[in-house]
Amino acid sequence: MVKINRLEIENVKRVQAVQIEPSPSGLTVIGGKNGQGKTSVLDAIVWAIGGNKFRPSQPKRLDSSADPRIRIEMDNGLIVVREGKNASLKVIDAYGRKAGQTLLDELIGQLALNLPAFLHGSPKDKAETLLHVIGVGDQLATLDREADRIYNERHLLGQTLTRKKKHAEDLPFEQGVPEQEVSAGELIQQQQAILARNGENQRLRARRDELAVTVRRFEAEVQSLRDRLHEAEKRLSAAQDEFVIASKSAAELVDESTAELEASLCQIDDTNRRVRINAEKRRAEAEAADLEAQVDELTTQLETIRDSRKSLLDGADLPLPGLSIENGELTYRGQQWDCMSSSDQLRVAVAIARKLRPECHFVLLDKTEQMDLDTLREFGAWLESEGLQVIATRVSTGGECSIIIEDGLVAGTSLPIAPSIPLDSEGF
Repeated sequence: MVKINRLEIENVKRVQAVQIEPSPSGLTVIGGKNGQGKTSVLDAIVWAIGGNKFRPSQPKRLDSSADPRIRIEMDNGLIVVREGKNASLKVIDAYGRKAGQTLLDELIGQLALNLPAFLHGSPKDKAETLLHVIGVGDQLATLDREADRIYNERHLLGQTLTRKKKHAEDLPFEQGVPEQEVSAGELIQQQQAILARNGENQRLRARRDELAVTVRRFEAEVQSLRDRLHEAEKRLSAAQDEFVIASKSAAELVDESTAELEASLCQIDDTNRRVRINAEKRRAEAEAADLEAQVDELTTQLETIRDSRKSLLDGADLPLPGLSIENGELTYRGQQWDCMSSSDQLRVAVAIARKLRPECHFVLLDKTEQMDLDTLREFGAWLESEGLQVIATRVSTGGECSIIIEDGLVAGTSLPIAPSIPLDSEGF
């Protein structure tokens, strides 16, 4: 791992000469009033390690004729030096590795040198940084896009379903009508069939009447034609028998009424109108049921994607237990960034910085005066438990400060280079 064992800074921005030996773990607080050179110390470290892209626009102290000089000793044997007119970089590696800016970039992450870039970034930027760290950004983005697509599709279907249900509820329903529309042609055919049967009944009645006339004629002939009595009686007997049969059949015949069909024909338009009303209601209810089934299916798909997303994050190597991504934003213990305490925000930021460069176990942090002493202590205790080193600045001259900077020098010293002041029991 990489930490800072010792640093010496001369003639950089507001710094005259400062020497610090930061605590190996926990919080080293550089205190002082505004404009005394606290932030200049951090800027010098960032420039020395991060490269000329972090070079201050006016690196040399204004009232100094000497060139800037920065020397940083790391606990892994690296010594980083910037000095001379051009503040050239020199990296000395006790283990013989290829030295230079490339080695520094490999060991030390940009986030460790510029933590405010993360702290002040947008919620989306924080989430993307975490996804980059744990290596599931592309997979999670695919799941989130699919979840958004299904959610939007389900939302539109839900709106249509609501309208369709309301439409079905508003439609009237007619009682006592058939499910299918009535055909006038079928009613007319039924009427014609009844009329044909009634006509046949009339023909049979007419035949009966004709036979009655015949019987009477034969009776008269019997009276007048005694000589043909025997033959006439036989014919009479046969006629009587046939008459009996015809009379019996005619008596059993019942004419069918066409009144109901005539009434149906008169009411066919109203009946069919009511049938269409009921058909429209059934159709609307069926469409609503189909839409409801589609919404349920999309809900199931959405829940499946959310489960996959949760499994993906649960299985990821997160920088800190409790970190997650919800709705495209970084969360910690279920809280979004703006709902986290200052201590939790710093804990998350430092953990992500460490995860980006596992070898780098130090972080620079400017302007911690926004944190109260309890928060500062809590954050420092967590750093110690994790073996992390943070060098921070704070507008304060209280006991929580490791050293105090006054006019570019360590307070209480007159030497160009002065030792750091360790944290006392009252501070931390």
